Amino acid sequence: MARRHAAIDDLRLAVECLPRATQEAMLAGVRSGCIIAGAYTDGHGGTCPMLAAHRRGGRTDLLAFARAWDRFVGATKGPVRVSARQLGVLEAQLEGAMLRADAAAGELAGAVADHQATARARRAREAAGTGRAWLHGPAPVEVPQAAPARRERAPA
Repeated sequence: MARRHAAIDDLRLAVECLPRATQEAMLAGVRSGCIIAGAYTDGHGGTCPMLAAHRRGGRTDLLAFARAWDRFVGATKGPVRVSARQLGVLEAQLEGAMLRADAAAGELAGAVADHQATARARRAREAAGTGRAWLHGPAPVEVPQAAPARRERAPA
């Protein structure tokens, strides 16, 4: 039997999929404007989080976010004002996504630095094993090899 995802899991995943600039713009919009669900606007100054982000420079079109947000809020028939708790959940999801992205970027930077240090050490070992005597000695002279003489067969 297939397990249905909870609405908050869908919202978390949709927030994670947003580009960083959109997450930041959406967080600013959520903190400063009247946020709704179920429509882009409600005609009274309320906007959906995606439009709030769009107006602050987060130019992204992610339908999965709009569907997840509407499902989380329970907006099925037109615009609905969201509760303070629902808004707090969205803020927490956005902040958490940005913190996880920062932590992952830090881990990646550490892994890259480790790889670069390992590569430098390997190249240094290889260079030390080659030595430098060949730099100062005479150039090797190649002596042409004579082709082996052909033996003729005696007629049988």
